[in-house]
Amino acid sequence: MKRWIGVGLALALGAAVVLALVLGNGGDGGGERLATVRGVIGSEKKPFFDDPAVRAAFARHGLRVDVDTAGSREIATTVDLRPYDFAFPSSVPAAEKIRQAHKIARTYSPFYSPMAIATFQPIVDVLAKAGVVHDSGAGYQVLDLHRFLDLVAKGTRWDALPGNVSYRARKRVLLTTTDVRTSNSAAMYLAATSYVANGDDVVTSRAQVAEVARTVAPLFLDQGYSESSTEAPFEDYLALGIGKTPMVVIYEAQYAARLFAGGGAIRPDMRLIYPAPTVLSKHTLVPLTDRAAEVGRLLQEDPEFARLAARYGFRTADPKVFADFTAKAKAPIAGSLVDVVEPPAYDRLEDLVSTIERSYLAGAKPSS
Repeated sequence: MKRWIGVGLALALGAAVVLALVLGNGGDGGGERLATVRGVIGSEKKPFFDDPAVRAAFARHGLRVDVDTAGSREIATTVDLRPYDFAFPSSVPAAEKIRQAHKIARTYSPFYSPMAIATFQPIVDVLAKAGVVHDSGAGYQVLDLHRFLDLVAKGTRWDALPGNVSYRARKRVLLTTTDVRTSNSAAMYLAATSYVANGDDVVTSRAQVAEVARTVAPLFLDQGYSESSTEAPFEDYLALGIGKTPMVVIYEAQYAARLFAGGGAIRPDMRLIYPAPTVLSKHTLVPLTDRAAEVGRLLQEDPEFARLAARYGFRTADPKVFADFTAKAKAPIAGSLVDVVEPPAYDRLEDLVSTIERSYLAGAKPSS
């Protein structure tokens, strides 16, 4: 009897060893160990990289991709990149800063997302009466940043807007953003508003920075506390509704992903509109090691990854993939956007952010 017990224990131990070996090989069962590639990414891409279908797709190419998250500005300035194989910020300026600092020859931009505004139908109606929101003529609505900046400059409050009977809040008319000092989504909003404040031109000099900052700083300072992660204010929008977050600057991909997934997260009174002009958040991967270049290549060139990215609301080089998801979900999302401007170069955008940051540290608000 003891002999059979010993045999049984040996068999169980052997099975455990085999299972451990299989799991150690990424569970692919092929006996080929996966090469682990580590990256630091913007938080909005974390659900994509965590998706079992995405992980399985990488495994079929012999890769295991593990990621940490940080703000795009932090990735470009304060994150120690030595432990990582790639950096994947959410904007070209941040990626270009990293590329130059590490003398990288090539980057990859597999997908992008226009900056958009998540709001509610009563807010759209009020702002339409005020002449701030209008129809694009192409199936979506836009918020005119020129007129919006005029409202902000006057310190306009919601309850002072003409004909407003549906959202009579006493707080200032502002868009909710993340913290511009750390987060790319706020920096992209800064890029669009700085273009308008600079006479419809990209900010290219330090002299322009000083002038423009006086106009755009209140957009951020007057909000009070701002979250550091792009997901946080969007989750407030979804969960807490119009009272907490009447308008929030987001990546279009965040809203689109919830629509594509179904489940009722996007309620009937919720709306997606676009700032005019807007900017594109081009998610750009900077490979810091040779093996990370394969991750960038797969994301940019492999049709399977394009389909997986579109499921998370990202637009890719093949517009049909995103359009198919939009059509299937009957989503009120722009097919294409015309009023799109480029962000400032990294140094000028950094100058703008730093100027606003100094106002935060001083504890003072610029006069409007």
